[in-house]
Amino acid sequence: MGSEANTTGGAGLLRRLLEPALQRLRREPHSRPELVETLRGAQDREVLDPEALTMLEGVLNVADMQVRDIMIPRAQMEVVRRDAPLSEFLPDVVASAHSRLPVVGDHRDEVVGILLAKDLLRFFGDPDDTAFDMQEILRPAVFVPESKRLNVLLKEFRLSRNHMAIVVDEYGGVAGLVTIEDVLEQIVGEIEDEHDVEDYLTQIMQHPGGRYTIKALTPLEEFNAYFQTAYDEDAFDTVGGLLLSHFAHVPHRGETLNLDGMQFRVLRADNRRLHLVEMRLAEPAARVAAAESGDSGTEGTR
Repeated sequence: MGSEANTTGGAGLLRRLLEPALQRLRREPHSRPELVETLRGAQDREVLDPEALTMLEGVLNVADMQVRDIMIPRAQMEVVRRDAPLSEFLPDVVASAHSRLPVVGDHRDEVVGILLAKDLLRFFGDPDDTAFDMQEILRPAVFVPESKRLNVLLKEFRLSRNHMAIVVDEYGGVAGLVTIEDVLEQIVGEIEDEHDVEDYLTQIMQHPGGRYTIKALTPLEEFNAYFQTAYDEDAFDTVGGLLLSHFAHVPHRGETLNLDGMQFRVLRADNRRLHLVEMRLAEPAARVAAAESGDSGTEGTR
């Protein structure tokens, strides 16, 4: 009888000692959604800050996403023609502010290599094109299928030290391009470089040639005051809100919109929101005609 009591008491003690561990095991996530819920619970309890949670969710999403989900479509690729003289394409390279550009042959499906903008520096002092030979500075292009998963692509970028890949479809045609920055932005969010409008700079930056860089979060009131427009500030708080209403979708980088004699081109956007646009003013007469006709030309192009 005493032996049975001791056995029962020992089992109860063991159960009490193991119960915390058993509860932890029962709380362990057994699926991706459960893991995300656990991480969000940790953020609610202030174990994780919002930025850390966003990055962790980004890491999980990258494993499920494919190159086709984030690539820059072929129609929006800024390219250089292989046989173009330096004096012809150099201004476009400077204006694009890209560090790398695909070089194409007779058509966009014929990508023959990658041009690094820094490789052009030594030709700036040459008054003509005699010292320039595209073949001498051309870097080999890397091709990846649309279906490649982003986590695999990121690993390949790191191992090969490449920063850009040309995306091809199932028929071997060029579908677009993808950069290591595009992949990393899925994890850490928007990456701004020295060509972007920084938070400490003005919301609207004027450039030569009637060109402006405008942050999507610019208050519409500030935009109206700057450009002497009269868009409804009760309907939209920001320039981004105004443009999204006319695009009727979240636009991709490179999409354009004509609105009341102004042309907007998307410089930065992700799959959730608009970040940065370029705006060019039409000639005053054209703007007046557009305003009087009431035709804003709001159909975006891709």
